[in-house]
Amino acid sequence: MSSSSSSAPAAAVATSTRLILVHGTGHGGWCWYKVATLLRAAGHRVDAPDLAACGADARRLSDAPTFEDYTRPLLDALRALPDGERAVLVGHSFGGMSLALAAEEFPDKVAAAVFLTAFMPDCAGPRTRVIEQVPVSDWMDSVVDEEHVPPSVFLGPDFVRRKLYQLTSEEDYTLCQSLARVSSYYVADQQQRPPFSAARYGAVTKVYVIAKQDQAMVEEYQRQMIAGIPVAEVREMADADHMAMLSAPEELAGHLADIANNYT
Repeated sequence: MSSSSSSAPAAAVATSTRLILVHGTGHGGWCWYKVATLLRAAGHRVDAPDLAACGADARRLSDAPTFEDYTRPLLDALRALPDGERAVLVGHSFGGMSLALAAEEFPDKVAAAVFLTAFMPDCAGPRTRVIEQVPVSDWMDSVVDEEHVPPSVFLGPDFVRRKLYQLTSEEDYTLCQSLARVSSYYVADQQQRPPFSAARYGAVTKVYVIAKQDQAMVEEYQRQMIAGIPVAEVREMADADHMAMLSAPEELAGHLADIANNYT
């Protein structure tokens, strides 16, 4: 495992690499708008799909009862890649679980899996262990409905502002509140699946990007997950909150462009 400083190269130096940016709980592809714009301007091919019942996707949460249903837009994007083409996947927050599933299903189509202050499961224990152990003791005004199928969560506006968006602009926070949706962590469904395999997900090149000012997925917990499974590289963003793509988009775009150039 190697580490780099928080400084990032400019996103302008690029080869034509495909990156697929995967959002987290309650969000959609919209949250990548700043980083996607910078990467495309640098010559990369960028997709930021809405996962099922997220963003502008027309489905309701009840239409995506399993984690595979939820992740299917990402799985379909990888399935559709031409033979021999590989993509750099970037997963934010809960999007790390979707990256793990995609790498398990299509390891030969993943050039690198980049976990941005994201859940990064290991191959030794239950898939959901990293979700169940996250050290968030106070979800504040968030609303959970265990009776819904699948069990639902809506991240409350105060929780979002104070724990996820504390360094993000008022404009981007307002955008989030306009587009936020009910989602799920699919814990019960994922508990029914075996651990991710060392031969498939475990063999995919992994890079972790730490957001040091994250107040939800705190740095100590990010490093705990890094210690649980081999990674090729660890990068740090000193001044990024949980929403690093909004609070430090230029720096993040530089990191992602550099990673894409290095691992493809």
